[in-house]
Amino acid sequence: MSRYNARTVEPKWQKRWEEADIFAARRDPEKPKYYVLEMFPYPSGRIHIGHVRNYTMGDVVARYKSANGFSVLHPMGWDAFGMPAENAAMAQNTHPGTWTYKNIADMRGQMKPLGFSIDWSREFATCDPEYYGQQQALFLDMLEAGLVTRKSAVVNWDPVDMTVLANEQVENGRGWRSGALVERRELTQWFFRISDYSEELLAAIDTLTGWPEKVRLMQSNWIGKSRGLQFAFTLKDAPQGFDRLEVYTTRPDTLMGASFAAISPDHPLARALEGDPAIRAFNEECRRVGTSEEALETAEKRGMDTGLKVVHPLDPNWELPVWIANFILMDYGTGAIFGCPAHDQRDLDFARKYGLPVTDVFRARGSDASVADEAFVPQKSEPVVYLRPIAGEEEMTGERAVEAAIAHCEAIGIGQGVTKFRLRDWGISRQRYWGCPIPVVHCDSCGVVPEKKENLPVRLPEDVSFDRPGNPLDRHPSWRDVPCPACGRPARRETDTMDTFVDSSWYYARFTAPRATTPTDPAEVEYWMNVDQYIGGVEHAILHLLYSRFFARAMQKTGHLPPKAAEPFTALFTQGMVTHETYSTPGPHGSRIWHAPSDVIRTEKGATLKDGTLVEIGPVTKMSKSKKNVVDPMDIIEQYGADTARWFVMSDSPPERDVEWTAAGADAAWKHLQRVWRLADEIGQSADDPSTPEGEEALALRRLTHRTIRDVTDGIETFAFNKSVARLYELTNAIAKADAALPGMAAARREAMLALTRMMMPMTPHLAEEVWERLGQPGLVSQSAWPQADPALLVEDSVTLPIQINGKRRAEITIPADADPKSVEATVLSDPKVQSYLQGKTPRKLIVVPGRIVNVVV
Repeated sequence: MSRYNARTVEPKWQKRWEEADIFAARRDPEKPKYYVLEMFPYPSGRIHIGHVRNYTMGDVVARYKSANGFSVLHPMGWDAFGMPAENAAMAQNTHPGTWTYKNIADMRGQMKPLGFSIDWSREFATCDPEYYGQQQALFLDMLEAGLVTRKSAVVNWDPVDMTVLANEQVENGRGWRSGALVERRELTQWFFRISDYSEELLAAIDTLTGWPEKVRLMQSNWIGKSRGLQFAFTLKDAPQGFDRLEVYTTRPDTLMGASFAAISPDHPLARALEGDPAIRAFNEECRRVGTSEEALETAEKRGMDTGLKVVHPLDPNWELPVWIANFILMDYGTGAIFGCPAHDQRDLDFARKYGLPVTDVFRARGSDASVADEAFVPQKSEPVVYLRPIAGEEEMTGERAVEAAIAHCEAIGIGQGVTKFRLRDWGISRQRYWGCPIPVVHCDSCGVVPEKKENLPVRLPEDVSFDRPGNPLDRHPSWRDVPCPACGRPARRETDTMDTFVDSSWYYARFTAPRATTPTDPAEVEYWMNVDQYIGGVEHAILHLLYSRFFARAMQKTGHLPPKAAEPFTALFTQGMVTHETYSTPGPHGSRIWHAPSDVIRTEKGATLKDGTLVEIGPVTKMSKSKKNVVDPMDIIEQYGADTARWFVMSDSPPERDVEWTAAGADAAWKHLQRVWRLADEIGQSADDPSTPEGEEALALRRLTHRTIRDVTDGIETFAFNKSVARLYELTNAIAKADAALPGMAAARREAMLALTRMMMPMTPHLAEEVWERLGQPGLVSQSAWPQADPALLVEDSVTLPIQINGKRRAEITIPADADPKSVEATVLSDPKVQSYLQGKTPRKLIVVPGRIVNVVV
């Protein structure tokens, strides 16, 4: 009997698909559309099994929807700008574009053998001038619509690389590439006014019913709506111009427990006090850490007493010291706080360190214990007993106390209740070359002047050098120095480029018409949007998705998206990671040397390198280049074929969970595909004589076939791919065990085999095509209709019920599906196994759960 040869079969069908152009997305008003999109990759140069899992999920959905009569859009592109390309240019003395486009070619070459149903005619990279030129047009439209602003902001500045760093690029206070101490520097930056949409973005989260709840919660927390009190302390003996200290607090009910006031090192008052060398040195040291809340929260809490005092708003005789504290962000609230150590752990740590008082404002019911080393921070909905209430009752919830405190302070004129959001405007300026140029010109006469649209794209110059740190655009006079678009006088281009999150915030819309001479084509975007199913990692749950939601609204306001696309992604699925064992040997000074799985020989006794060196098998972790526990899909394709890899990543665990790649798992997947092939070879084009009567065994196989169709369909619709695979395994086993000589069985097996082939097609398309052809079917299985379950064959004549006796499963019975409870009870009590457990006793209870289980209590 022949064997399935993936090396010859898979290229054969990929060529057939390409020649027939069957994956081209076509706008067809007569058909429903379906847009499935995986988050596009960064062209690092190699794909890994994690990519295979992600894109196979999307491919299964795309092929399934196509088989169900949808016009499907399933595109691919590359998130191609960013620092890694510049770093490679510096390290390899090459141009970032050369490095990027080579990597794109390599990754495309690795993806195509996997047989994804991608419309490659729509492919683009964000570094293509045709793409970023339309992004520049969007920027100009957003600028005109008032969605863009330019203002000063505190950023992470690497003084060696001379660039702004994202918070994630600051490690232990140092630049991730240069190792230099990072400074918090105030620079003039371009911003998108996303904060104007805070309320709308927050409210719309409730409409995202197709998103995971954890992602919705993460976005809600990031936007961070809060209700609080804004008021001002009176400052005593402060520098001129500083008579008040504005504070915003979400817990005004704790004002009577205040022990200090504190300001950010970037607060104007802190800067005004830098005539004192000690304060200046402290502020500068504080600025050498990241600006993120996480970086500040995890840093050691440090402060400096300014010597200034503020007057408590509720007691003119109560003065509080003013400190500068390293954990306060200037861009949240007002950059100033009051500390209530008893009810905030951060404030308590600070107070204990510097010997500041700790005053309890409230306690738990029935408690008389004062706060010691752990602040008492109950839920706002929990009733507590107030020792020092500002207003309201003695016992109330924090929510009630906050509102009572706000009302009281407003009534006596010392502040007002306000709603604030944690979400800040999106700073998009980056002092880098490899990004989308910001299309404005700076003119001494006219100020900031937008570039004319007819001059777009503002292309990046090719002749740049990375022989020294900093942005090459700053030192490129022939590109930088241009006439003002308004007055014609000498002017300078903006040399900052856009944050790469901008590139990925609208690519989904561009895929609907990637060659259009405007950002979108109205007819195409009206037909294809929204993205019906978006698939990607949960690590993008906040910024990428939040920015995309904002961008959709901005594009709607500027006329580039229809109203229905304000929320661009109807459904979102966040897949788990692919993991693998780690392998290492001892290195110098207690370090570990990591080894790739392909370099390790596994035996029952352990693992060795090819030269016999013993290898330590480490824990199963996310595949990473640093630990070399990465499996190259090209190795799997070479050994087993693409369909084996596709089948394995769909079968081993629920797709939202991590999956461990194992050689044994891949081998089992390959053996299953060989089994399906042998069955197809055995069944071929055989069939029963139409007059052959159908026996009970054949009818049972037909029932299983149609139940499998129903269950596999449900599994794909709900992203339970592993459950669908389990049903397909079950059907394969049944076909293999069926006796073709029984009445009607040849026809039943052939029907089952044809259904199996069509249901396996989304996961193993190459094998399915070859089997389809071997079974004598016309055309491509990739273009065949999805099988439909016959409702009549889904009706069960009988049902098997497990029997539990005192909570343990002891037996089972098969009864007519329509049996009444009395007859079920009689059958149970007459069952020999049940009788042996009862030992002549009468059950105290016998509970029949129809269609599910029988419980017997003795």
